Amino acid sequence: GAIAAFVGFTAPSVVMLWAIGLGAALWQGPLAASALHGLKVAALAVVALALWQMSERLTATWPKRVVALAAAAIVLRAAVPVASVVVIAGAALLGAATSRGKATPMVAGKAVGTGPAIALLALFAVLLVGLPWLAQVSGSAALDIADRFYRTGALVFGGGHVVLPLLQGELVKPGLIDNDLFLAGYGAAQAVPGPLFSFAFYAGMMLKAQPYGIAGGLLALGAIYLPSFLLVLGALPFWSRWRNLPRLRAGLDMANAAVVGLLLAALIDPVFPAAVRNGWDAALAAAALLALGLKLPPWAVVVGCGAIAALLHL
Repeated sequence: GAIAAFVGFTAPSVVMLWAIGLGAALWQGPLAASALHGLKVAALAVVALALWQMSERLTATWPKRVVALAAAAIVLRAAVPVASVVVIAGAALLGAATSRGKATPMVAGKAVGTGPAIALLALFAVLLVGLPWLAQVSGSAALDIADRFYRTGALVFGGGHVVLPLLQGELVKPGLIDNDLFLAGYGAAQAVPGPLFSFAFYAGMMLKAQPYGIAGGLLALGAIYLPSFLLVLGALPFWSRWRNLPRLRAGLDMANAAVVGLLLAALIDPVFPAAVRNGWDAALAAAALLALGLKLPPWAVVVGCGAIAALLHL
């Protein structure tokens, strides 16, 4: 049932992102570059709106706002992929250490027995720790990409948009994918149905070196979703008890606050500098943000930004 739901939910977006990635690779020239830039402007508007909405929901108190700002400052200053991991882990530990509240109980699922659930959780931990080591020892490019996407899927808290700063750190900064193609694809991902994590297929497809193409896309898609399968199925028999642990809930809440900071850092660099080069870009980004705020369909905003940029040759 889980696998059937996953395939049905992600297949439409994967097919559409494959077509978008293929078009980005084949369509060249000034008009294509302008349309691509319009998608980056759309990505800026989407990220700005997501940041605003997530900050209202996840940083409602001043301690959480301080953690978010500190997380943004650390990530911008450090400029290395591991900084995101350290920030999220540190925020979770801080939340757990300062916890005083009580969590609301939930009813546990019965779909998985205790023994298989423990095995799935152990597999999650083994892969999280072992994949980086295995990729380094073997020198396998495929294992390296699997590790980067698996780690991203394991660390995303607070919403799908957090995948942007994490993948940006794992792929763009090491030079595995072109920043313009990455941001344009992220903007295009807002115009397709299904979960935002399907953007991983596009990112894997557009890698500069093997594995890339459809093989790279499928590897990236499977690796980024695997942690959620292992965690959800592994936690089902224990969730009612875990949910009652105030320290766990507080740790997750503070981790969510930290990822707001990661999204802020991504907005500051690289999203804003890549999207806004002049006053026309700023005006188009403001119009796109207003349109999203007025509840216009994201796909219409994305298509509109690409078309306007192409027509005006921004």
